[in-house]
Amino acid sequence: MSACDGATYLQRIGNLDSEIWLDGQKINGNLCDHYAFKGILKSKAKLFDMQLSSDKVDFMTFKSPLTGERVGTSFMEPRSKEDLERRRLTTQEWAKTSGGMMGRSPDYMNTGLMALAAACDVFEDDDCCDQRIKMLYETAREKDLTFSHTFVNPQVNRSSAYLEKDESLISARIVNTTSDGIIMKGARLLATQGGITDELLVLPIGGKYIDEASLYAFSIPSDTKNLKFICRESFTYRPSQFDHPLASRFEEIDTIVVFDDVLVPWERVFLYKNYNIVARMYEESQFNTFLLHQTVARQTVKTEFLLGVAQLIVDTIDIGEYLHVKEKVSELIIGYETMKSLLLASELEATVNQRGTMIPDANPLYAAITSFPRFYPRFTEILQLLGASGLISIPTEQDFESPIQEDLQKYLQGATCDAKVRTQLFRLAWDISTSAFGGRQTLYERFFFGDPIRLNTSLYNGYSKERAISLAKSLLEEK
Repeated sequence: MSACDGATYLQRIGNLDSEIWLDGQKINGNLCDHYAFKGILKSKAKLFDMQLSSDKVDFMTFKSPLTGERVGTSFMEPRSKEDLERRRLTTQEWAKTSGGMMGRSPDYMNTGLMALAAACDVFEDDDCCDQRIKMLYETAREKDLTFSHTFVNPQVNRSSAYLEKDESLISARIVNTTSDGIIMKGARLLATQGGITDELLVLPIGGKYIDEASLYAFSIPSDTKNLKFICRESFTYRPSQFDHPLASRFEEIDTIVVFDDVLVPWERVFLYKNYNIVARMYEESQFNTFLLHQTVARQTVKTEFLLGVAQLIVDTIDIGEYLHVKEKVSELIIGYETMKSLLLASELEATVNQRGTMIPDANPLYAAITSFPRFYPRFTEILQLLGASGLISIPTEQDFESPIQEDLQKYLQGATCDAKVRTQLFRLAWDISTSAFGGRQTLYERFFFGDPIRLNTSLYNGYSKERAISLAKSLLEEK
C-alpha cells in the first residue's frame, strides 16, 4: 500500500456503513452522494490527488521505512529542521485549497498519530500498548487512512464541583471488559467529520479527577457496530459554489458520538486504566506541540486568504484612498506577518529530544494559538466593515440567469468588474464573515485548541522567565 489518490479515497469512504443521523433521519447509501457530505469529501479527494501530482509528490510524500513506497509527509516523524519545514509546506499546500477553512484536513490527526507513535515507549508498561499504537500509526500511514477524533465530554454541568454519577451515565466510559475487548457506553463531543472518515480516534480527556473507567484510548472503524454519530444542522444549504462558495465545498459538519455498548477489540486499545500513561502521553510525545505546528501553519494560510479577500473588496469598489480602509487592511497584514513569524520561529528554535525527534519550539506556537482567537473575529469584522451593505445585496446564481439579470448587471456592477464577478466576491466575503458557515468558523477558531484563558495560563505557567528577570535585575542593580 502507499499514498492513495482521490478516487481510491472516495471509494473507501463510499463503502462505509456508518450509523449517521441528520435532521432526525438515519443516512443510508453512499456518503459521497449525500448533499451534506459530498462537498467536503470531494474537496478531501483533491488533497489526495495533489500529494501525488508530479510537481508536489517529492515533498508531499516520502518513502515508507517499511515498504519503500511513497506515503504522506504528514505521517513523517521529523528528524531535522528541514523535515519540519517539509511538514509545514505540506500542510500549507493542502490549506491553500480551502483558504485554511478545512480545520480537519487529514494531516491534523496524522500529525497526532505520528507524535504518539514516535513516543510509543511511553505506553510500554501497559500490556502491548506500545506495539498497538505503533501498529495503528503504521497501518494508517501505509493505507493513508483518515481520522475523526474526540476527547471532549458532553457539556452537561461545567461547575467545578460536578461529578457524574454512575446511575446517570452520560460521558463515555468503560462499562465492562471481556476477553475480546472493552465495552464502551455514553457520549463524547465534538467529532468533526464524524462518521465520514475511515476511523474514529478516541483519546483521554485528561484531568486530575478522572476515574479509571474514563481512562482509555483507542481507534475503531467509523462503521463499528453500535457506534452512532449525531450531526448538527448542515450548513450546505445548496450545492451552488456561486451562492455558497465555501460551505458547498468545505462544510465539515460536527457530530455527537454515542457509544451504545460498543465493543473495542483489545488490539485497538492503547491506553487502559493507566494513570501513569495518561499523565505522560501528551507531554512526552509533544502531541500538542506537533498539533499546534500543523494548526498554526493552516491558520497562517487562512489569514493570508482573508487578507486577499479584503484587498479584492477594496479594489472592486475602489475604496483604497480612505485612510480608515488602509488601517483596517493593515490589521490583516500585521496578523499575517505575526502568525508567519511565530510559525517560522518555532522551527528555527526547534530541538531534538531524547528519541531523536525534532520538536518545534512550543513557546511561539502557544503565542500564536492564544493570539489567533482574538485576531480571527476581528478579521471577519473587517470584512463586514469593508463590504457593508454589499454583503447583503448578494443575489443568487439563478438570479443572474433570469430575466432580471440586466437590472443586476446595471445596479450591482463594481468599479473594476461586472455585477456577477462583484457579487461572487461579496458572496465569498459573506460566507467567511456572516453566513452560518462563517459563524461556525469564528466559533471554531475561538476555541480550536481549548479555552483561550486556559491556554494563556498554560503559556504563563510553562514559560521560562529567568532571562527576562535577570535582565530587569541587571538594570535595577546597575550603578
